[in-house]
Amino acid sequence: MLRISVLDLCPILEGSDAAAAFANSLDLARHAEEWGYHRFWLAEHHNMPGIASAATAVVIGHVAAGTRRIRVGAGGVMLPNHSPLVIAEQFGTLESLFPGRIDLGLGRAPGTDPRTTRALRRDLVASDTFPEDLEELEGYLSDHPSRVRAVPGHGLKVPLILLGSSLFSAQLAAHKGLPFAFASHFAPQLLDQALAIYRDLFRPSAVLDRPYVIVGAPLFAADSDEQGRLLLSSQQRQLINLRRGVPGKLQPPEQNLQMQVTPQELAMADQAMACALVGSPASVEASMAALLRRTRADELILASHIYDHQARLRSYQIASEVNQRLVAGCA
Repeated sequence: MLRISVLDLCPILEGSDAAAAFANSLDLARHAEEWGYHRFWLAEHHNMPGIASAATAVVIGHVAAGTRRIRVGAGGVMLPNHSPLVIAEQFGTLESLFPGRIDLGLGRAPGTDPRTTRALRRDLVASDTFPEDLEELEGYLSDHPSRVRAVPGHGLKVPLILLGSSLFSAQLAAHKGLPFAFASHFAPQLLDQALAIYRDLFRPSAVLDRPYVIVGAPLFAADSDEQGRLLLSSQQRQLINLRRGVPGKLQPPEQNLQMQVTPQELAMADQAMACALVGSPASVEASMAALLRRTRADELILASHIYDHQARLRSYQIASEVNQRLVAGCA
C-alpha cells in the first residue's frame, strides 16, 4: 500500500509571523492525521525569513504533543550543523516523550548560506565528514556499550532515513541499508539516476531487507486546474526571490507572475517544480500515478507551500482522496 506523508517548513506568510506559522503547522498535522497521512516531517533551514522550522526538534515536539498517532520527525536535520551527540540526545528525548512516533531524517547540506554555516559550526567543510558523523550518531542511538552515552537516546534506535538530492546520499543509504528520501520537491534533476543507484547498490541490514524509497513532490491541488496553477505562483515567486538573493516570507498568489519575472527565472522555477502535482483532483491523480510509475516509490512526501491556510488544507485533503482512489484501483 502506498503511503503518503507531509513535508512542512512552517511557512511564515507575508503579513504574519512565526507564531501563526506554528499554529498553522499543528492544525495541518491534525488534519493530516485524520486524513490518513503516514508522517509529518519538518525541515531545518536557517536565516530564511519565510521558514520557521529552524529549531527543528523543538517544533517536532510541538506537533507530536498536539497529535496522537501520526509519525512526526525531521525531513531533515542537517547533520553537519550539529554535534551527533546533541542530535542523539534531542531525538532520544523526543522518542522518550512520544515512543514509536519519531523519525530522524538526515541531510548533509547545511541548509543555509556560507555565512550562516560559519555562525552555526564555523566549519564550511563539515559535510565532508557526514559518513563518520552518521556512524557516530548511530552508535549513540544503539545499545552498544560506550563510555559516552546519549541520555536519553542510548538504546532507543530512533529510525534513521537518509535524505538527499545527489548521488552521494543514494550510495550511502544503499551501503548502510537505510531508507532513502530523494528531495525531488525542489531538486528533481537526478531523481531517476539516484533511485537506480540506491536500488542497485542496496545492502540488506538490520533495519531493512529491501530498499525503501521516499520521493518528495510539491503539491498544489485545488478544485480546478486554474486555481491550482494560481496557488503554485507563491512557491515560484519564493524560489525566484531566493535565487535573486532576497529570500522573504511566502507571498500571496500572483495572477500574472510571468509578467514580473524574466523567462529565465520562470524556467528555473519550473525546473525545480518538475515533479509538482498541480491542479484539479483529476489532474493531480494523473500526475501522481505517473510519478509512481516512474519511481516505483514506496512513499510520497508532499510539500504544499500555499499562502492561504484553508487552501493548503484543501490541497492535502484532495491528495489524500486521490491516494485512496489509486490504492483502491490497485487492490
